[in-house]
Amino acid sequence: MTQAEDHDIIIAGAGLAGAAFALAAAQGGLKVVMIDPQPFELQLAPTFDGRSTAIAFSTFRMLDALGLGEDLRPHACRMDRILVTDGRRPGAATRPASPAFLRFDADEIGGRTGGEPLGYMVENRRIRAALAQGVQAAGLEVLAPASVASVDVGPGEAAVTLSDGRVLNAPLVVGAEGRQSRVRTAAGIDTVGWGYGQSGVVATVRLARDHGNVAHEYFLPGGPFAILPLTDQRASLVWTETTRRAEALRDASDEAFHAHLLRRFGDFLGDVAVEGPRFVYPLSLSLAERLYAPRIALIGDAAHGVHPVAGQGLNMGLKDAAALAEVLTDAARLGEDIGSETVLERYARWRRFDNAALAAGFDAFVRLFSNDIGPVRLVRNLGMAAVNRIAPLRRAFMHEAGGATGDLPRLLKGERL
Repeated sequence: MTQAEDHDIIIAGAGLAGAAFALAAAQGGLKVVMIDPQPFELQLAPTFDGRSTAIAFSTFRMLDALGLGEDLRPHACRMDRILVTDGRRPGAATRPASPAFLRFDADEIGGRTGGEPLGYMVENRRIRAALAQGVQAAGLEVLAPASVASVDVGPGEAAVTLSDGRVLNAPLVVGAEGRQSRVRTAAGIDTVGWGYGQSGVVATVRLARDHGNVAHEYFLPGGPFAILPLTDQRASLVWTETTRRAEALRDASDEAFHAHLLRRFGDFLGDVAVEGPRFVYPLSLSLAERLYAPRIALIGDAAHGVHPVAGQGLNMGLKDAAALAEVLTDAARLGEDIGSETVLERYARWRRFDNAALAAGFDAFVRLFSNDIGPVRLVRNLGMAAVNRIAPLRRAFMHEAGGATGDLPRLLKGERL
């Protein structure tokens, strides 16, 4: 039996980007419905995927504006300093005599004087739970578990048929269901990209000594290794290896994994205890050739999947959500058709360059640093030393990483729609 339901926006995907967009669009007065193949209560699962995310300070303003900041702050660890090291093993950043490191300090942009930190480290499960609670509190409609079977676009609306036969109608469908987006496929939008032959091993450890709100990023010949501060004297480790080695590390016993960790990184980490399971995520680049098609728009990983080297994937997705919600809200208030290509082109024009430039930049960064070629190492070390000595350039990097540059959506300024 087919059932027709009318909404302003149908959102495929109730994950981080989809739920944030739903809250933003609803704040702007639009009627939304989310579809997700997973039961919605799984968003509250304590160990949903094991990952943590570096939330840029501008992105945290958006979460505040959506009413989630109060719930997230107890679980958000400030990043007041970031040390980036190029070497064959960790530790160079602690020896000022070495030029092969970058130091970013929040003091330079007013971090510890009442201003912003460089960002916040938050476990993904905490972000998911806060978003899910926000969705429930706002009374937004969620169909889960449910999946998209087809999307048919007509002259005035799109019809989404679910696998159970229900049909939802709306002027606009938003694909927010990740890299394997069915909405993107239905729109005929191709992607470009490639794999890195690497996977990220993700684990949470408890530290014997205080991390001091310092994030470490080490570029070793096999790939980057990050030690990211969490609350309660813990840290998130993101260890990049070949996919075969990464899977072996995931499947190793706790004792073997701990031994590999200490053998690879010596006593730099100190006495650590691994907490919870380990996860492995293949690393690749994926970029949609377009951000919209008739009656369809893409956000988050459906639009772009990048290497996690700079921790900017979710920030990019939430910036998409903020920009699209603002464009649609403003268009609706003017009486425009929110699914028209004229309106969606405004969103694409706002986000396409930023997304493409960041994706290309992260790819180049990984290729530049994930090797041990002598001349390349010399050039990049000289570049790092130069950036360290030029304060305005260093501050520009920090503002860019914090998402505070360019034409910001209102939500990223902390303003409600």
